[in-house]
Amino acid sequence: MDFIRYAESAAALLNADLPDVDALLDHLSRREWLHPTVVEDDVTALHGFQSALRPVFEASDRGDVGSVVSTINALLIEHPVTPMISDHDPDDLHMHVANRAASVSELLISESLMGLANLVCDLGATRLGICQAVKCDHVFVDTSPNQSRRYCSERCSSRANVAAYRARQKAAAS
Repeated sequence: MDFIRYAESAAALLNADLPDVDALLDHLSRREWLHPTVVEDDVTALHGFQSALRPVFEASDRGDVGSVVSTINALLIEHPVTPMISDHDPDDLHMHVANRAASVSELLISESLMGLANLVCDLGATRLGICQAVKCDHVFVDTSPNQSRRYCSERCSSRANVAAYRARQKAAAS
């Protein structure tokens, strides 16, 4: 299992606008094999999970390790993960975090929680953040060596840098 990818998928899920099944299908564009099983209940379940997950990123962003751990643990109790060995490719046995009967939302929630739990244990509880760009509230996973990430994307980083440069130029001209 690639837990960093699962943690990053948790951030992407939290950043996703999922008003309906079509939006969820778009979110799952690289996982077409899940499309036939997506139902409206998945959208509803994921809305609830998004609301419950955001406090983890907020707590991490402010350095509140205890809240990160207790909230992830509470979510793990609420959404039990059922790991299993996958044998769909006998030459590449690997772990999945949900059984075959799991709904799409259960699968996405399980991946998110296992990714975040492992990231917190491996890299620390302050590796999750909220974009510092003005007018952006997206979240991100910081896997940088020096824990220096401040923006959710290159786009937000560039906008902030350009705005800061223009502000310096304006101040120098005054």
